[in-house]
Amino acid sequence: MPVNDDTDPLRNVAGDDTTRDTASDDAPRDTASDSAGEQLPVNELFYSLQGEGKLAGVPSVFVRTSGCNLRCWFCDSYHTSWEPTHAQLSVDEILASVADHDADHVVVTGGEPMIHDGIVTLLERLADRGYHTTVETNGTIYRDAPIDLASVSPKLGSSTPTADRDPKGDGEWAERHENDRIDIDALAQLADAYESQLKFVVTGGDDLSEIEQIVDRVRAAANDPIPDGDVLLMPEGTTRTELDETRQRVAELAAEHGYRYTPRVHVDVWNDAPGT
Repeated sequence: MPVNDDTDPLRNVAGDDTTRDTASDDAPRDTASDSAGEQLPVNELFYSLQGEGKLAGVPSVFVRTSGCNLRCWFCDSYHTSWEPTHAQLSVDEILASVADHDADHVVVTGGEPMIHDGIVTLLERLADRGYHTTVETNGTIYRDAPIDLASVSPKLGSSTPTADRDPKGDGEWAERHENDRIDIDALAQLADAYESQLKFVVTGGDDLSEIEQIVDRVRAAANDPIPDGDVLLMPEGTTRTELDETRQRVAELAAEHGYRYTPRVHVDVWNDAPGT
């Protein structure tokens, strides 16, 4: 099966050597590890199917970095954001692990991978080896790197971790998250520089007015057109039960507004299992 089993030490590379690094909250930054461009904080490295977006269903190797500059209350990778954990892997180690799997596609995800300077080195070396790369990003940081698909997920107001929705219960990230979650200039740069998709996590019908406002603003700032087919609506939910409550409504909203609906294949197939 595509999901790594429990005997694979690189399914969750944090393992017994986990480092908890709250400094990785800030972005962009350049730590001693990142400064040489040869190491990255990696929370997971695994082989599975791409679950979301234009390439849903494609076998891919996932490199999940740790650390994020935002804090969505519904984050599906809690240990890369709210409580970031990771092992430090060199780019050579990452490339060797990627090569162990029979896949042409690599998904660099997080957390927020673009906060790390070393991500550019990794992407350059993946490109040199002929891999198709997808970078999953919140769209607040632009970097010049070889990216085949920028999967950009702007965070809506419904993602803000207010005190009543904060998984840690204090709401201390709410103001910072709200202030930083949308950067129209960075979104426009990403849309112009790369083949891209704007992927919105939808919690309900109230999100659509903000989605349309953001899409309009990015279109006005970008040089290249952004067709409706590159705007994806994805239901919020990290378990099958949660998706059962949201997928039909989000699919209907996509059809109503002419946007693309994207499933969460990995959740449908493996529920909320790690390494998927």
